Amino acid sequence: MKVHKVLLAPFISRKMKTIKNLVIIGFIALISSCASTAMFPVSVTVPAAVIKATKKQDPNNNYVIELIAENLAEASRLDPPMNNYSVWIVTSNGDTKNVGQLSNKNARKTVLRTLTPFNVKEIFITAEKQGNLTAPEGVEISRAKFK
Repeated sequence: MKVHKVLLAPFISRKMKTIKNLVIIGFIALISSCASTAMFPVSVTVPAAVIKATKKQDPNNNYVIELIAENLAEASRLDPPMNNYSVWIVTSNGDTKNVGQLSNKNARKTVLRTLTPFNVKEIFITAEKQGNLTAPEGVEISRAKFK
């Protein structure tokens, strides 16, 4: 019996590695399939900025939106200078909603996480003089669509 275990050990080891790899690949596929990603095109106003957003549905049927902006210049450095960046969503029925502000005082990376009951089709960023607006008034920085 010991001879069989010794002979089968390499086969069992390879089989376990294969199963482990399949479980890891399946987990990664499950995680990535639950979220939709929107990559923003290069902005004419802030060309160094790299911006992406993800959308995923939570157990309560709300949508978790995470926007990550890297190398986004401070709003006060724009021409004309502004006070903040506002993040807007366009819902499935076409309404535009303000979901928050990006704050990036000399930051290389800024993140906005927000929760909304609306299914988001588009997301965009504007540079604004004030942050508590109900409709965009300033310069649009960039816009992206969720797939």
